[in-house]
Amino acid sequence: MLTRRNFLRNTSLATVAAIASANSLFANSALMNKIGIQLFSVPKMLTNNFDGALNMLAEIGFTEIEMYGPYPFSTDNAKKYWNAVTGQLGFDGSGYFGKSESEIIRILNVHGFTVPSMHTDLDTLQNKMGDLADAANKIGAKYVVLPAIPGDKRKTLDDYKKMAVDFNKIGSDAKKYGIRFAYHNHGYGLTVTDGKMPLDLILDGTDPNLVYLEMDLYWTTAGGANPMELLKKHSGRYKMMHIKDMKQKVHFSGDGGEASQWIALFPYMTSAGDGVLDLQNILKTAKDNGMEHFFVEQDMVAEPGIALKKSYNYLKGL
Repeated sequence: MLTRRNFLRNTSLATVAAIASANSLFANSALMNKIGIQLFSVPKMLTNNFDGALNMLAEIGFTEIEMYGPYPFSTDNAKKYWNAVTGQLGFDGSGYFGKSESEIIRILNVHGFTVPSMHTDLDTLQNKMGDLADAANKIGAKYVVLPAIPGDKRKTLDDYKKMAVDFNKIGSDAKKYGIRFAYHNHGYGLTVTDGKMPLDLILDGTDPNLVYLEMDLYWTTAGGANPMELLKKHSGRYKMMHIKDMKQKVHFSGDGGEASQWIALFPYMTSAGDGVLDLQNILKTAKDNGMEHFFVEQDMVAEPGIALKKSYNYLKGL
């Protein structure tokens, strides 16, 4: 017989069971339900066999892609710079890799990829925003990202202050076209000079509603900054992250402003989970402070099918 006492007892037990089940689901839920890949991880594969490279990335489990330029619509200056450095890189493919925009979109759709972000260059951001935004909107990219400030525009603290002004203008232009502008930090700008960290000059001098950030975890650490402190201090500004691990904690020989200093640290890059970075706590802090997209980036990694799979599996298991 169902008495009032039994009813209350059964109801209480059911409530406790429901709470326990919900807590269990929360505890076992993945830290990241979607994991992206920055295409600069596999540029040679993309140059030689674009569709085959995307197929490999899809089979690993990646669902988001971040592209890099220059693109067919990029400025002539951007293309000239790229042509000048490709000899050192050992490949020349970028952007649409010789395919039409419609073909790129079709291939991405076939493999189930979305493209939240497109890396580009300062000249294109300042002089071809209309064309860039048109491509981003067709491909579905929410963010257009500057991967690095040209060396001649970051020599002094005043240069960084001027860049903040330029960033606000770029961000305003992007917003008019329905997209967002973000800046990807490299290793420079993290050393305190005359009592100021250059990156802070950019963050303090830009409108949070116009200029967002993408944190490169490896270069932030190599530059001597604390990723978790930056994420908390500038909560809501960082929307994307490049994830790569360090075999051992290393820093630049200088201020991180020269390519030779970056190249010197390439041998210390490793798959996520194989290094010394506290990825679980860093990534949790990132999510708690507004991070939207995570991209594995292992620059021109050897044996990508193995190395990128290791990173994916580690991150999926968090």
